[in-house]
Amino acid sequence: MPRDRSEGWNDVADQYLAARSSIGATLVRAWARENLPPSASVLDVGCGSGVPIAQVLIEDGFNVFGIDASPNLVAAFHARFPDMPVACEAAQESVFFCRPFGGAVSIGLIFLLDEDDQREVLRRIADALEPGGRLLFSAPREICQWDDLLTCRTSRSLGEDAYVAHLQTLGLHVVGCLNDEGGNNYFDVVKNALRVGPP
Repeated sequence: MPRDRSEGWNDVADQYLAARSSIGATLVRAWARENLPPSASVLDVGCGSGVPIAQVLIEDGFNVFGIDASPNLVAAFHARFPDMPVACEAAQESVFFCRPFGGAVSIGLIFLLDEDDQREVLRRIADALEPGGRLLFSAPREICQWDDLLTCRTSRSLGEDAYVAHLQTLGLHVVGCLNDEGGNNYFDVVKNALRVGPP
């Protein structure tokens, strides 16, 4: 049987669409306004239907490119935002990583993947970010795992130390952690700028 690259989310897309709240949208909007240039291209990795995360970015004038492995969620994204490009692809292999982005967000995806895939997706995001570009992704700071309520699949956080160490090998630096109104943790990450002039 072929592997479900959506990690079970295509099968529960209708329940997800009905249950997804606006939690996190205010935080993402404030982060983007503070850290990204106006009208920057932003990669939304694990975009789902685009609501609420891509929606607030689009409302603020950012050019959002969505990636999601669920055909049902990608269809919902395209129906809501027909002018924004979206790819129905696994984040581990999306063609969108072949172009540069000023920013990237990955809300509610990284911890759904196994450890190797988490590291691979973060590597691909790092490669796609422009020097000085920013990444915001959600994951608990603690090392932990739990069963997702909708898919019943195991989610896992590698923990802050592991994320920080891996990101450093990719030329990324965690500049802080943010918490939304639901108590969810977000890692705020910047890509090292290119050095100009003598060391």
